[in-house]
Amino acid sequence: MSRRVRTTCPYCGVGCGLVVEVASDGRVRVEGDPDHPANRGRICIKGATLGETLAGPRLRTPELRGAPISWDEALDLMAEALAATLHHHGPEAVAFYLSGQLLIEDYYAFNKLAKGFIGTPHLDTNSRLCMASAVVAHKRAFGEDLVPGCYDDLELADLVVLWGSNLAACHPVLFQRLEQARTRDPGKRLVVIDPRRTATAARADLHLPLEPGTDAWLALGLLAFLQREDVVDWAFVAAHTEGFLEALALARREAGSIPAVARATGLPEEAIARFYRLFARTPRTVTVFSQGINQSHQGSDRAGLLLNLHLATGRLGRPGATCFSITGQPNAMGGREVGGLATTLAAHLDYDETARQALARFWGSDRLPRGPGLRAVELFEAVRRGQIRFLWIVGTNPLVSLPQRQLVAEALAACPFWVVSDISPESETARRAPLRLPAAAWGEKAGTVTKSERGRSRQRPFRTPPGEARPDWWMAVQLAHRLGFEAAFPWRSPADIFREYAASTRLAARLGRTLDLGPLAELDAAAYEALGPVRWPVRPDGTGTARLFTDGRFAHADGRARLVAAAPAGPRAALARERPLRLITGRTAHHWHTMTRTGLAPSLTRCEPEPVMAIHPDDAAMAGLEDGCIAEIRGDEGCLRARVQLSQDLRLGTVFVPMHWNEAFAREVAVNAVVPAVVDPCSGEPEFKAAAVAVRRFPARWYAFYLGRHEVRFDSPYEARSRTPFGLRIEAAGIEAPGDWRAWLGGFLDPGWTWLEFVDLAAGLYRVAVLAGERLEGVLYVARHHRLPPRDWLLERFAEPCQDPAIRRALLTGLPPAGQAIDPVLCVCAGVRRSRVVAAIEAGAGSLAAIRRLTGAGGGCGSCRHELATLLAQSRTVPAAE
Repeated sequence: MSRRVRTTCPYCGVGCGLVVEVASDGRVRVEGDPDHPANRGRICIKGATLGETLAGPRLRTPELRGAPISWDEALDLMAEALAATLHHHGPEAVAFYLSGQLLIEDYYAFNKLAKGFIGTPHLDTNSRLCMASAVVAHKRAFGEDLVPGCYDDLELADLVVLWGSNLAACHPVLFQRLEQARTRDPGKRLVVIDPRRTATAARADLHLPLEPGTDAWLALGLLAFLQREDVVDWAFVAAHTEGFLEALALARREAGSIPAVARATGLPEEAIARFYRLFARTPRTVTVFSQGINQSHQGSDRAGLLLNLHLATGRLGRPGATCFSITGQPNAMGGREVGGLATTLAAHLDYDETARQALARFWGSDRLPRGPGLRAVELFEAVRRGQIRFLWIVGTNPLVSLPQRQLVAEALAACPFWVVSDISPESETARRAPLRLPAAAWGEKAGTVTKSERGRSRQRPFRTPPGEARPDWWMAVQLAHRLGFEAAFPWRSPADIFREYAASTRLAARLGRTLDLGPLAELDAAAYEALGPVRWPVRPDGTGTARLFTDGRFAHADGRARLVAAAPAGPRAALARERPLRLITGRTAHHWHTMTRTGLAPSLTRCEPEPVMAIHPDDAAMAGLEDGCIAEIRGDEGCLRARVQLSQDLRLGTVFVPMHWNEAFAREVAVNAVVPAVVDPCSGEPEFKAAAVAVRRFPARWYAFYLGRHEVRFDSPYEARSRTPFGLRIEAAGIEAPGDWRAWLGGFLDPGWTWLEFVDLAAGLYRVAVLAGERLEGVLYVARHHRLPPRDWLLERFAEPCQDPAIRRALLTGLPPAGQAIDPVLCVCAGVRRSRVVAAIEAGAGSLAAIRRLTGAGGGCGSCRHELATLLAQSRTVPAAE
C-alpha cells in the first residue's frame, strides 16, 4: 500500500509544492501539488525526476580521515578543537559556512550557536554568491530586505521585463505560469534583457542582447526617458521617496539620450527606444531580476537602479506592478531572514546596539558580536591567512562554487581544523575534509523553507535517513550541549526551533521590522505538522500578506524609500590581447549547483552529459575551433576544458560555460578556476558573468566515448562522466593513447565475452561492442578526430537483447540498420520522441499549445520549446505535396 506526503521541492527558490507517493516496495513517484499556491500542480523536469536522485552515494557515519567513528567521538573532537580555538585565539578565529539548501530550523540553530553563544560574527552562506546584492539593494531602497510582490503579479502584469534572468531554465514553473498567462491574454508583452539568446529570450516579444556588464547604462537611460516622457509619478515620488532628483541628475548625465545608451550597451537605438516606450506606456509592469544583475562587482547598484524605475513610477504594492528579485536556492530567502549572512545579526536585525541588546536578552547571552563578520570570499581569504582556525562547512561545496578555486584549495589545506557535514562523500570539498559528518537529505528531514515571494512552506520527510545520518540542526544542538549551552538549546524537534524562531521575529517586529511570524510562535506539534503555505508578515489571524508597500510606507524610520544615484561601471576584468573574450557563467535547465543531486538522475544527464562551451561561430573560427572539438579556456590563473558548441545565440566576443561541472564528474572543468575573486564592495557578491578569458583548441590526438555497464577509467586530460539507466557514459580526449585499446578495455571488461571489433590502425580507428550472450555490456569508439557517431541509438541498445545480426553489425557504426531511423526524445519531461511531434504537426498542430495538447511535449520545464518551434517553422517552409 502506498502513502502520499506533501512536501516542498529542494531545488530553486520558486518553492514548488510536491506530492511524493511512496510505494510499498520503496519506489518514489513525484508530482506537483495542485493545492500549493507557488506551482498549482505544475512541476519541472528536475522536480519530476527527484526519485532518480535518492539512490546516490551517501555518507552514512561520521568519518575521520576516511575511517568510521561514532557521533560521540566526532562531536567530542569538534568540541575540544573549538574550545581550544576559543581559548587561544578567541571567537574571531571560528567560522561557519552554510548553504541556501538548509531548512529554517537548521539555519536558526547554527546562527544562534555561532553569533549568540560562541560569539563569532563569521557565519556566512553560499547565498552570498547569488542574492547578497539584492539584499543590499532592498535594504538601501526599502529599509529592509523585502520583496514587495508575489508570483501572481507576473500573471497580472501587462508587461514583464526579465532582466538578467533566464527564467525558463532557472525557474521553469514560474515561466510556465507566465507563458500560460500570455496565452490567455495575447496582449501581454515580454521583454528579456540578456547577452545570450536563451530559451527565455527565444519566447520574448523583444530581446535586448546587451554587452555583458552594461545593464546600468540601460537602466539609467530608461529613468531619464521616463522623465522626458512625463511618466514619473511625481505625487508618489514627493510623498514617499528620497533621492529622486540626485538619481535623475546622474541618469541624465551618464545616459541622457538613446544614442548614448546604444554606444554603451551595443544595442540598436530602435530596440532601446521600443523597450523604453513599452515600459513608459505600461503601468502594470513587473521587472524580474536575478543573477545577471546580482553577480557583478556593481550588483548592488545595478539592482538599486532597477528599483529606482519602479519607485519613480509608483509601480510597487499594486497587483501586476512590482520589482521582483527571484532567488536561486530553495531557502535562500529563509536564510536571509534568520541571519544566515555575516552582515546581519538575526531576524532582519542588523548590528546596531539596540537590536543587539534586545536579541541578547531574548537569547539569554552576553556573547553576541558587536559588528558584521567576514563575507564568503573574505572568509576563505582569512582562512588562508590563518585568521580562521576552526571552520564548519555545512551542505555546500565551496571548492567548486567560489571564485578563484585555487585560493579556496589553499585555504582549506592551511586550516588547522575544518569539518564538512553533507549528504554525499563525493563533492570535491567533502572528499578533502579531514572530518565528515553524515547529514539527512531532502525527503529525510522536517522543517520549513521560504520561497522567493516570502512564502513559508513545510518540508516533510517520507523516508528514514540511511545509517547514522542526522538533521543539520541536531548536529548544532549536540555541539552546543558539549560546549555547556544546554539550557539555551533545549530543542527536541524542528517544531521547537520553529516556535522560538517565530518568537524572534515578533521581537524584530517590535523593533520596526516587517518580517513577522509572531502569530505562529504558539503552534503546537500538530499545528506545525499541518502548517500550510503562508506569506509573511503573518497577520494576527494567521493569514499571510501578498504585497508590501500598498500604503506607500516603507521600512526606513521615516517611512520613505531611497533612490540610489549610482554611476555606471563596466566589468572589472579588462579585455586584453591575451584574454580577448568575455566568459558568462550560469545555470542550465537540467542541472543544479554542483550536480551532487542532478548528476545522479539519468533522465537529466542524458540531456546534458558533459560540459560545453558555447561560442559564436565567428569567434570559434578566429580561435581555430570546430563544433564538437575540445576547447581550453584560460583566465588569469586557472584553466578548464569543455566541448565546443557553436551558437548564433551569443554576442561576438562572449563565451558561455555552465557553472555545474566539477571534478566529481569530469576532469579540469571547474568554471570558477578561471573566474577571479572580484566582488561587489557593498554586498561581497562575486562577479561571475564577465571574466576576461582566452580560448584555444585542446591539441587532442585521440577522441573516444564509452557506453557501458561497468566502470572504466581513461585518466585522460578530458574525461566527462555521466549516469545512464544502465551504467555510465564517458566522453574522453587525450594526447597519449594506450598502445592497445583492446588490452586497455580488457582490464575492465571480461575478455571471455563476445567482442565485435573494427580496427583501422592507419586511420587511428578502433570500435568494439562487447556482449555477454545477447546483453550488450559496453561499446567503445576511438578516433583521431572528434566527429564520432551519435550516442542516442547506441544508448537504447542496452535496454533490449541484441540478437538480430543486423543490429549487431550496426553496433560498430553507431547508426540503426537500413530502413530504421534515429528517433530522439525531444521532451524529456513527457518522454515524447521527435517522430510523435512531427506526426502531430502533420496532423494539423500549428502551434506550441496544439503540440502540447496532442503529445504532452513542451508542458514541463520548457527546454524543448525552442526545438518544437523550429520543427513548426520548418513545416511552414516546406511546400505541400501536389
